[in-house]
Amino acid sequence: MLTMNYRYRIYPDAVQQTELLEWLETCRGVYNYALRELKDWVASRKCLVDRCSLEKEYIIPANEPFPSYHRQQNNLPKAKKQFPHLGKVHSQVLQTTIRRLHDTWEAFQKRGHGFPRFKRFGQFKSFVFPQFKVNPINGNAIKLPKIGEVSINLHRPIPEGFKVKQVRVLSKVRGTQWYVVVTIESSVLVPDAPVHGRAIGIDLGLERFLTASDGSFQERPKFFKSMQRKLKLLQRRAVRKQKGSKNWEKAQIEVSRLHHRIANRRQDFHLKTAHKLCDQAQTIFAEDLNVKGLTRGMLRKDCVDAAFGQFLYLTEWVCWKRGVYFAKVNPNGTSQTCPNCLATVTKGLEVREHHCPECGYRTHRDHAAAEMVLHRGLENAVAQGLWGTETACQVERADAEPSSASFESSVGLSGVYGLDKWRGAGISNREVGKPALYP
Repeated sequence: MLTMNYRYRIYPDAVQQTELLEWLETCRGVYNYALRELKDWVASRKCLVDRCSLEKEYIIPANEPFPSYHRQQNNLPKAKKQFPHLGKVHSQVLQTTIRRLHDTWEAFQKRGHGFPRFKRFGQFKSFVFPQFKVNPINGNAIKLPKIGEVSINLHRPIPEGFKVKQVRVLSKVRGTQWYVVVTIESSVLVPDAPVHGRAIGIDLGLERFLTASDGSFQERPKFFKSMQRKLKLLQRRAVRKQKGSKNWEKAQIEVSRLHHRIANRRQDFHLKTAHKLCDQAQTIFAEDLNVKGLTRGMLRKDCVDAAFGQFLYLTEWVCWKRGVYFAKVNPNGTSQTCPNCLATVTKGLEVREHHCPECGYRTHRDHAAAEMVLHRGLENAVAQGLWGTETACQVERADAEPSSASFESSVGLSGVYGLDKWRGAGISNREVGKPALYP
C-alpha cells in the first residue's frame, strides 16, 4: 500500500472555529487524564518490595493491571456518563487521542528517555478522524463528522486511484489558521529508484547553503535574521501588554503569524531547491549530518535558520516523488580530503579554499567536499551492487523509445511533470538566489 499526506488550508466559520477549539481542549483533558493514570501506576511501582516511603505512598492495589490503551479506551463510555461534555466530541477522535499517548509511551520505552509530558493550554494543536466510509471532500468543501462542511482550498486534487484514509485537523497561529492533513492511500506498488543517469554530490554549509559537485552553488537566504528586527519589535510590544488581556492575545497572534511566515518561506525555498537538484541529476548524494549537534555549537542560530535537517528530509521526499535516487554518505573528513588524489589536507574553518600539496588541485572548499561526497556515494553504490540496476519507475531518456511510464505520470500526482526536457540541465550561477517556480 502507498500512503501519502496532502495538506490543505481550511476556513471554518466563527461557530465551527469555536467548536474546533473546544474539541482541542477536550482532547487535551483526555490526554492529560490518561497520562495521570499512567504516571500514578508507574510511580506506585517504584519502591522496593520490602519497604515503603516514610512520607506518602500511592494507594493503588498491587493486582491493578497496567492502564493500557485498550483499558483506557474501554473506560471512555463510562467517562462520558460522568462528564457529558465528552459526548460532544466524536468517539473515534477521543480514541485516537488515547492512541497518541500510548504511541509516545512506547517510543519512550524504546529510546529510554523522553517521558510523556502533560499538555498545557494551547499545546494540544491537532486531532484525527481515523476513518471515512466515503470521500469527505466534495468540491470546495470537506465534511467533518459532527463539525459539518468546512470550506477548503483544494489547491491540488486527490490523484485518481487514491482514497482518503484519515484526516488530521491542525491548528496554527494560536488557533487563527486551520489546516487539514489528508492521508490518502492506494494499492499501487512503487519500487525504489535505482542509481542511474547523471550523479552529483551536494555539500551544505553556512557560507553557501548548497554547493554541488559540478561547481554550481546556491546562496543561503537568512530567513530568521532578515526578520529578526521586526520580530523583536513585536515581542517587545507583546511583553508590555497585560497578560491574559485581549490586547495581549492580539500581540501574541502577531508574533505567531510572523514565525509562521518565516517557516513558510524557509520550506518554500527548500522545496524549490530540491526540485532544482532533481532537474540537474538523476542520482543525488548528500552528507548524513548530525543535525542535533549542529544546533548546539557556536553557530547554532545560523544552523537552525538554515534548517539542514528539514532540507534533507524534503529532498529525499522530492527525489522519491520524481524517481531520483537519493542516498546519504558518511560526512567525516569530506572537507579534509582531496577529491583528486584522496590525500588528507588538514585545514581550519577559516580556510575557504582547498589546495592539495600532493597533486596541486585547487578549488573552493565546499566544492571539494561536494566532489568527495559524490566519490563516497558512488563507492557505496558500487559496493552494494546498485549501479546499473533498472526498475519500472526509472524515467526514460528523451531519445529513447518509451517503454514504461514513470510513477508520477502513472498515478497523476499534482505538482510533478515530465523530466525529459530537464534532462542534463544544471544550476547556473546566474540563477543563484532566485529558484525557478515549479508547478
